[in-house]
Amino acid sequence: MNNHLLLLGDEAIALGALHAGLSGVYAYPGTPSTEITEFIQHHPLAKERCVHSRWCTNEKTAMEAALGMSYAGKRALVCMKHVGMNVCADAFVNSAITGVNGGLVVVAADDPSMHSSQNEQDSRFYGKFAMIPIMEPSNQQEAYDMMQVAFALSEELKLPVLMRIVTRLAHSRSSVKVGEPTAVNELNPDNQRTHWVLLPGNAKRQYASLIEKQSEIKQSAEVSAFNDYKVFDGTKSSNALGVIACGIGYNYVLEAKPKDIALLKVSQYPLPAEKVRAMASLCSELLVVEDGQPFVEEQVRMLLPADYPVHGRLTGRLPRTGELNPDNVAEAFGKKNEIAYEKALNLAARPPQLCQGCGHRDVYAALNEVLKEYPTARVFGDIGCYTLGALPPYQAIDSCVDMGASITMAKGAADAGVYPAIAVIGDSTFTHSGMTGLLDAVNDQSPVTIIISDNLTTAMTGGQDSAGTHKYEAICLALGVEREHLHVVVPLPKNMEEIKRTICQEIEYKGVSVIIPQRECIQTFKRHAKERKQ
Repeated sequence: MNNHLLLLGDEAIALGALHAGLSGVYAYPGTPSTEITEFIQHHPLAKERCVHSRWCTNEKTAMEAALGMSYAGKRALVCMKHVGMNVCADAFVNSAITGVNGGLVVVAADDPSMHSSQNEQDSRFYGKFAMIPIMEPSNQQEAYDMMQVAFALSEELKLPVLMRIVTRLAHSRSSVKVGEPTAVNELNPDNQRTHWVLLPGNAKRQYASLIEKQSEIKQSAEVSAFNDYKVFDGTKSSNALGVIACGIGYNYVLEAKPKDIALLKVSQYPLPAEKVRAMASLCSELLVVEDGQPFVEEQVRMLLPADYPVHGRLTGRLPRTGELNPDNVAEAFGKKNEIAYEKALNLAARPPQLCQGCGHRDVYAALNEVLKEYPTARVFGDIGCYTLGALPPYQAIDSCVDMGASITMAKGAADAGVYPAIAVIGDSTFTHSGMTGLLDAVNDQSPVTIIISDNLTTAMTGGQDSAGTHKYEAICLALGVEREHLHVVVPLPKNMEEIKRTICQEIEYKGVSVIIPQRECIQTFKRHAKERKQ
């Protein structure tokens, strides 16, 4: 029997979690993490074991639901992209204070180079901030193997474990040797109420317990099989170079084939300080190779004497921004890639565009027509495929900051006197984090016009279910939007005059108005049409 599978990093994590006895995965779709949950949703073992795998409204609700499953004694997985850590931070940090019952693993998929994100934040800082163990696989095999270890460590320490991956690992494939699945935990709710009721008296005791566990967490990293220290020939000289390679950076170091180095692979944190000091005593200088921010480099500088030379992103030996790759790591060793690639000439730039037939196109076309009569108008956009409305040919939005910011920024701008202030937000983003902003606007009766562009799915990440589909009118009415200022339109060219007339009418209204252009995403429409024919 062949027990090797060709898996994406995301898929290796998903299968590793299933084989570790997973009872539930909780997530909001976000590149490059989405495939973890999708793999579990479609896997036969998940269906056989009735593993919970429905998408959550946002990352905070995902983290809290997973914590509830852990409370019940079951093993739970939380998945999100790096900026989702900002959304779930309240529950995430406090989960280190409550502790866990069943194993709880949080996967944060970072996106160095911002392939599909608005920043390059490094989720390892969240793990250090919460003072919990962090794991960072260097390849797909480790991603699979680590899940069993992470769940066991979580239950041993009674703490959540953070697993940090990056885009290149999440979305690349490798052969993975897989084992047999273990049984799921029995239902066993925690009876220790003082652990879970974070009144100040309880929280103080729990925090003291977390501090006491730090030595055990550090020792676990020092002896971890995922933190491998190797000394190669020639490193006994006092001029040897020591290399600390973190996560996927380890592969780039091996590919560069540097000679006469000491190499410390780090894939479990806290940073194994004793191994670092041992290598520093052998070598004349250190190079830190890590994808993301200088998380380890800064810690190494604090571990060693101030005059000890430590190189990495902070010193310019490696690029300060963007993701690592075999070429820039080789250059850090003074090497050049032997294969030279000529730059392609005379190729026109191809920025991403809204799909042909997309309803968002009709929304922006109508909005741009109307706003020709309002030179002081500002349009506040949000996170979704409709953000592409900022690019030609529409150039229709003036801001895009974070999930849900469109409504609250429009409100703040209106408070400052901007007129008209218009928010454009997608359906999934609205339920993710736009509803509270709408409630603020309603409570203040702010003069804002809000367009909820509803394509009946979470389109940007591949067409996952949207939490509020067919509920948006009811949600808006429940939040206090007046019936006469809530409109549903169908974004098609034949309805352009109606849409423009509705936008004009609501801009003139000095209160909160909501327009919902509603038409299925063209991609999911094609997919559903194909399925109906089969």
